[in-house]
Amino acid sequence: MGKIGDFIRSELINIIEWTDDSQDTMVYQFPVHDNEIKNGAQLTVRPSQSAVFVSEGQIADVFGPGRYVLETKNLPVLATLQGWKYGFDSPFKAEVYFVNTKQFLDQKWGTKNPIMMRDAEFGMLRLRAFGIYSFSVDDPAKFMKEVFGTNSMYTVDDVSGQLKRSIVSGISDMLGESNIPAMDLAANYDELSQGALVKLQDRFNPLGLKIMQFYIENISLPEEVEKMLDQRTSMGVIGDMGKYTQFQAAQALRDAAQNEGGGMAGAGVGLGAGSVLGQAMAQSMNQGQQQATTACPHCGAGVPQGSKFCPSCGKKATISKVACVKCGAQINEGAKFCPDCGQSQEAVKCASCGASMPAGTKFCPDCGAKA
Repeated sequence: MGKIGDFIRSELINIIEWTDDSQDTMVYQFPVHDNEIKNGAQLTVRPSQSAVFVSEGQIADVFGPGRYVLETKNLPVLATLQGWKYGFDSPFKAEVYFVNTKQFLDQKWGTKNPIMMRDAEFGMLRLRAFGIYSFSVDDPAKFMKEVFGTNSMYTVDDVSGQLKRSIVSGISDMLGESNIPAMDLAANYDELSQGALVKLQDRFNPLGLKIMQFYIENISLPEEVEKMLDQRTSMGVIGDMGKYTQFQAAQALRDAAQNEGGGMAGAGVGLGAGSVLGQAMAQSMNQGQQQATTACPHCGAGVPQGSKFCPSCGKKATISKVACVKCGAQINEGAKFCPDCGQSQEAVKCASCGASMPAGTKFCPDCGAKA
């Protein structure tokens, strides 16, 4: 048995290839061990693979997808390292690594600790975010040198921790620099994801990696901020608060009228409730009337809706619009100049006859002289 094992170990390697049956293997070391690679051996590199030859700790030749016959002309760097000036006929020793260059999909990232962001409306906020990304090995030689080391196999789990920390750090910087209000973050996920894809690439390049896709799935706000947003949404649905109060009071009166409580005690309670509800309805109606005002364009005082004149200054509550004599833009009646084109709106005198001419007139209507 020992002699057979020695024979197998000393057998020359004729075919070098790797069939990947995993989903997360990034680097696989071909089992050369003490065996030697035969001159003229067949090297098969499948799509989404690269083969890297290492000689005495130095990265030598890198092969992309294809089928190769290993000869001096195919191994220029290895030939230099091993002193093959005029070719070689004998077997040689080298470590062979297959690097998986496919895209590793559906890699999850998330903020383990909250991200601090300053918001103009809510002040300092603690945000949490998560999503997915994908990456691939862009430079096999650099990846082998900077990340892989001397392991016999390397998987996505071995590098995912480093990548996630780089992502969270980059996202924190980007959110702080974006100046996007907290209420608008959800509407900018696509823009933020694209910005992160560009920003994070500089962090992946030194490792020989390339980030292919990046998605932000959610950015969550603190619970107290979300409650405040819910309240604002409710107010927006309600609309006019005065009318809403009137509606609530009317419903309460209807419910009290339909109450069939027995006895005089029930009637007394009903009358008391009706009195209270009546007062509440009157107050709400008064509030609704008080709220139904507009600001006077002259003095700013409150003018009841429908009033033609301001009760404070006596001027017209609304300003009529007229067309500019030059550009036709709608401007306030009585304005001296057009805010769009700057044309004077006041009448001028004819230089020839002294007749009054409307602003913007090119010829005098009395004498015909050019204005």
